[in-house]
Amino acid sequence: MENKMINYQGSDIVYTLTGKGKPVMLLHGFGEDSSIWQHLVNELQNDYLLITPNLPGSGDSSYLDKEAVTLEDYADILHEILKKENIISIILMGHSMGGYITMAMVEKYPGDLDAIGLIHSSSYADDEEKKNIRKKGIQFIQQYGAPAFIKTTIPALFMDIEKSKNDIQWLIEKTLHFKDAPVIQYYEAMMNRPDRSYLLSTFDKPVLFVLGQYDKVVPINAGIEQAQLPVLSFVHILQNSAHMGILEEKEKTYQIVKSFLDTTIQSEKYSNKNE
Repeated sequence: MENKMINYQGSDIVYTLTGKGKPVMLLHGFGEDSSIWQHLVNELQNDYLLITPNLPGSGDSSYLDKEAVTLEDYADILHEILKKENIISIILMGHSMGGYITMAMVEKYPGDLDAIGLIHSSSYADDEEKKNIRKKGIQFIQQYGAPAFIKTTIPALFMDIEKSKNDIQWLIEKTLHFKDAPVIQYYEAMMNRPDRSYLLSTFDKPVLFVLGQYDKVVPINAGIEQAQLPVLSFVHILQNSAHMGILEEKEKTYQIVKSFLDTTIQSEKYSNKNE
């Protein structure tokens, strides 16, 4: 494992390189940092080069101090990491907000991508109801602080609170490191993102969808609907998960991701052989 850093518009962005092989970037979601992927990194490092960035204001990455930050700004950061590492293309997987940024990458830097994975995530924009919920969340943060806000949201992300109590406590402990400004920045960027579902129809490379049967953030019906859009779609439903399958069903999530990566690599080798 190697800790690396780039500076993007005055913000120090910390990321980790682990393993060797085909580059795979794993992008964390809201209220998380790159450690959310630790199980996958441990299991995949013998076969793949895992790149795990911390978004600005998460983990050890500093806050991106600029007005009107968008998901495209975060996509620019990922692109800069690839340039720094002289990596031509990757398989990019994002959990929740990380998936929203993945779709921004599809729009802005499609040549960087050999395949993508939306892990409990969506290509759709927020509807008005969701935007109003986010606005109320921002008001809560401004009054009580980011750690208090994230703490209130975590339990509802799990199917079985009692069964997942250790993971919930682990995530809650991590909330203590979050400052108000970057968390508000994430919410505003998510709230203002456009509908990018049309890109799934035009993206001609493999797309993995991991859905949770009990997910309230990305309801199963919406997940299945968007999974019908790509030409090459791989869909998996975690029967005992809500929004946090990477913790709720760690081993099954690993098996799903490993199978997708292996299939994608084999397909690339076959295509190259026959060109």
